[in-house]
Amino acid sequence: MKNLNRLIMAGTLAALVGLAPAKAAETYDIVISGGRVVDPETGLDGVRNVGIKGDRIAAVSEKALKGTRTIDAKGRVVSPGFIDMHAHGQSILAGRVQALDGVTTALELEAGMLPVGDYYKRLAAEGRPINYGASVNWANARIATFANLEPKDDLAWFEEAFARPDWQQEVATPEQLEKITAMVKEGLDEGGLGVGILIGYAPGTGHKEFFAINKLAAERGMPTFTHARYLSMLEPKSSFEGMQEIVAAAAGTGAHTHIVHMNSISLRDTDIIADLISNAQKQGLKVTTEAYPYGAGATGIGAAMFREDRWRERLGGVDASNFDVNGKRLTEEEFARLQAEAPATGTVIHFIELSDPKDMAILSKSVLFPGGVIASDGGDWLVDGKPIPQETWPLPENAWSHPRSAGTYARFLRMYLREQKAVSLIEAIRRVSYGPAHILEDAVPQMKLKGRIQKGADADIVIFDPETVGEQSDFDHPGRTSTGFSHVIVNGTLLVNDGELDTSVLPGKPVRNAVKAK
Repeated sequence: MKNLNRLIMAGTLAALVGLAPAKAAETYDIVISGGRVVDPETGLDGVRNVGIKGDRIAAVSEKALKGTRTIDAKGRVVSPGFIDMHAHGQSILAGRVQALDGVTTALELEAGMLPVGDYYKRLAAEGRPINYGASVNWANARIATFANLEPKDDLAWFEEAFARPDWQQEVATPEQLEKITAMVKEGLDEGGLGVGILIGYAPGTGHKEFFAINKLAAERGMPTFTHARYLSMLEPKSSFEGMQEIVAAAAGTGAHTHIVHMNSISLRDTDIIADLISNAQKQGLKVTTEAYPYGAGATGIGAAMFREDRWRERLGGVDASNFDVNGKRLTEEEFARLQAEAPATGTVIHFIELSDPKDMAILSKSVLFPGGVIASDGGDWLVDGKPIPQETWPLPENAWSHPRSAGTYARFLRMYLREQKAVSLIEAIRRVSYGPAHILEDAVPQMKLKGRIQKGADADIVIFDPETVGEQSDFDHPGRTSTGFSHVIVNGTLLVNDGELDTSVLPGKPVRNAVKAK
């Protein structure tokens, strides 16, 4: 009894003199301990401990933190999750492959989806391993209008329309433009992250229509994401002219115009195109860019850009051997047959050869363009030309896609951070995380919580070893997943643990514009 009284008196005295009993250390769901934490927005680059509670970062501290689960990140980089603005692969399978390349958010912005509401409902019902979202697909609206069909939120539906020349080559009537515009408006109302304008696939579209769609986006405070009208080094109808049109739309409407895959559209005219964009930015125009670190692109073999007058010369003197289908270079006979009989066939086209130092310098000019970001332009996975069921794991040995679908981000870090030392670590991380978030955040407030390692930010985090990170995918073996990423956390859920993907979890969440994000 005397001991109890002493304890009570001691507690009372401690309270009176302000010496309350010590507060128990807070326990976090996950603690990332001792890693090199990089936050491009604040400039943080130092050893820290990160505490996660639920789906948010709850602490970034120099002091030790207590966690239900602790990840020892000593000697590795702790980065915001990578954000891909140009991810055509929107399946569960594509997302899992990208997670092993450090991607925690994959957005379909160049093409987009239509109907947008159908896309978000379908993906929410199925679940996704990483975060997802899409712009409004202007091209689908055009196809639906010209063909008098209901649009489908399916890239294959778009590619099948390559067989129809009308939507690709004809100027819309006022009545048709009204229908196209109405569909775009509806897509924005349903949460679309801007407007994807694949005008390179419909080069006969009227310039007034392109202007009108950008004007609509500007009025709604939303960006546009444009695949430039032309792909050519010859004038007229050059890539430079196509880029001029995008810059003019920004100047004439006030829209934020984003130029997709600056590298492949520019061909070998990157210097003059880079000057055009840089000077537009200096004059206050909101024009942004992206690139991927490959000298080859991918699309459907029947695309209009491969049917234009003198198109081979326009692309720098290519022939059928520059085209790769299922890992095999084509003959002229095979190329002609596929264009005539199967125009939706996916193909990789080798624009420039990176074994040539001059071509490598051309690519680097786009990849390292000041203020630019990295985006994959990756797609879904096929075997013998047919889609692989999205629940499949692991990827079959003979899975086919462009290797950028599996290795874009590891390749960028290997080439430009570790080997060439062309960028600092904090700049490399900016280009793959905070940069894309910053491009989008004015129109999409959700992005203000991504691309950051800060208290209150979304717990989308990647841990990697800068000395070993690298792509394993190549044109012969495109499905080999990247190495060096030990942990990937999506919305506070450990998706990749010690390099192993957890297929039992689907923690991805939708990213939508402010209308639908509330």
